[in-house]
Amino acid sequence: MTKYVLVADLRRCVGCQTCTAACKNSNATAPGIQWRKVLDVETGTYPDVRRSFLPVGCMHCDDPPCMTVCPSTATKKRDDGIVIIDYDLCIGCAYCAVACPYQARFKVKDRLSAYGEAAGEMSHEAARFDQALIGVAQKCTFCADRIDEGLALGLVPGKDWQATPACVNSCISSALQFGDLDDKDSAVSRLLAENQSSRMHEELGTGPNIYYIWDDAP
Repeated sequence: MTKYVLVADLRRCVGCQTCTAACKNSNATAPGIQWRKVLDVETGTYPDVRRSFLPVGCMHCDDPPCMTVCPSTATKKRDDGIVIIDYDLCIGCAYCAVACPYQARFKVKDRLSAYGEAAGEMSHEAARFDQALIGVAQKCTFCADRIDEGLALGLVPGKDWQATPACVNSCISSALQFGDLDDKDSAVSRLLAENQSSRMHEELGTGPNIYYIWDDAP
């Protein structure tokens, strides 16, 4: 079996938001919509204060609550663990956005441009506009289209950049890694074996598949 996961090494993330920009560029998301974003978190008390950066997005959960509540079966989980949305089936009810504990789903009602209606669309916005994303739920797909195209060429997601999510390819500090958790020799498997990690809101039992590394294993 294959199970794709994302690993974020918080010791390496510098909060540059390049992954956010790369995601927006790759997926042509609307203004204000960030499928991949980085939270700026301050912990501790003065003078022992630490600033950390936390990449977040769809967790591609093992048991995604967004899929359970979907009345049209538009949300599906692939055999490789990636949670996707069939835009042709989505009715835009946004139940999934309410059910997602990670606030990773969005709905865009109207065609938007970065500088507003008065300024009009920039040429690249007009060229990349996708009507299929209007009025339906949308979220990170782990760049499933890149993965599928890469696999068809015999490439390995997480190893070959052509088959790897844009956010991972763009990470200037290699804080983001992607790959098959069921492959013990993959980079993500080795990282998780050698370091302590956690997942966001594990107590909810959703089985999120973004892992956060913050320290070496004891």
